[in-house]
Amino acid sequence: MTNPPKPNQNPGPGPQNHHESAPEHEKISSRKAMVGVVLVFVIAIVLAVAGILPRRSAEAALRQHTDETAAPVVIALPPKPGAPTDNFVLPGNVTAFTDSPIYARTSGYLVHWYYDIGAHVKQGALLAVIATPELDQQVAQARADLATAEATANNAHIQANRYSDLVKSNAVSQQDTDTFVNQAASTSAAVRSAQANLERLQQLQAFEKVIAPFDGVVTARNVDTGQLITEGSSAELFHMQALQTLRVYTNVPEVYSPAAKLGARFDLTFPEYPGKTYEGTLVRTAKAIDPVSRTLLVELDVNNRDGKLFPGSLAQVHFHAPATTQTFVVPTSALIFRRDGMQLGTVLQSSSGPVAHLIPVVIGEDDGATVQIITGLTANDKVIQDPPDSLIEGEKVSEQSAGAGPRSEGK
Repeated sequence: MTNPPKPNQNPGPGPQNHHESAPEHEKISSRKAMVGVVLVFVIAIVLAVAGILPRRSAEAALRQHTDETAAPVVIALPPKPGAPTDNFVLPGNVTAFTDSPIYARTSGYLVHWYYDIGAHVKQGALLAVIATPELDQQVAQARADLATAEATANNAHIQANRYSDLVKSNAVSQQDTDTFVNQAASTSAAVRSAQANLERLQQLQAFEKVIAPFDGVVTARNVDTGQLITEGSSAELFHMQALQTLRVYTNVPEVYSPAAKLGARFDLTFPEYPGKTYEGTLVRTAKAIDPVSRTLLVELDVNNRDGKLFPGSLAQVHFHAPATTQTFVVPTSALIFRRDGMQLGTVLQSSSGPVAHLIPVVIGEDDGATVQIITGLTANDKVIQDPPDSLIEGEKVSEQSAGAGPRSEGK
């Protein structure tokens, strides 16, 4: 058998057989890979910071510009010194000496009323009459119940007396005697109960007549003939006020409270009577300073026998007090009228710039254009002229000199 030829051990220059493996590359070390990652991270951070910082700077500049433009522009000037004063004017609230609403104490229908608004009535005068047919029947029933109770009690007492005499001779038992004696006591209590019920109804019946409780003037009549009247209703029938003497209440600043002495006399003026002066006598004080307004509530009585003054009006109390050390004069337009009372806006310098500070004040003389400030201001304060309505405590403001023009927007 012929052997197969052996492969050529020395191949010639002909084409080669390329089934050999590819050359191996050098492996990247973990250290180099870590360095590359760190470099990429650092580059990303640098790019982010390069983009954020300008944006942050622009936002800060915009915020600063917004704050500057949002702060209201105000003109603040020191107050002008005024002369010391020992007389100032306080507003007073005028009320009636006695003020009373009159309600119904019984239910029924109004038969007739006798006085209308503005009528002067004396104490005990008949204002109106209320018809109460149901109550009248209850009174009649109570009288009948009382008569029945009295008859029963009389019979029980007769029986008790009879048995008390018979038991002495042993004609009746002691037990029966005690029974009748107890019945007499029980019926006596029933009589007292019926009597009390009758008196209660009679008192209610007396309220059919509406009586004036004091001398005064009828200032309101809220019922008419034939109207249904309900006991305990919140609707008043009449309203009366005693006007012979009027009470005037005013609030004296704390610094002048020692001058509010009982018996002191003060002048009062009223807008409806220009040029005329009334005299009021200080009769009582609250004897306590209001912690909110720092004032003392006082009451003055005014003689109103002529009936020219009306309750509910506004009085001006010319208060006399020891001379103050210093007063100031500011424009009337600088005053701020709010729930906390009369205030002035001033400018204070803080670490972040000028801010508004509201201070309560007490005014004295007022000529319409300027007003005298008695307490609250100092010579070092800078008063805001024509403060905006939205001005609040601690708000940043942009202070401007009095002669400067308006600030240009966007600069």
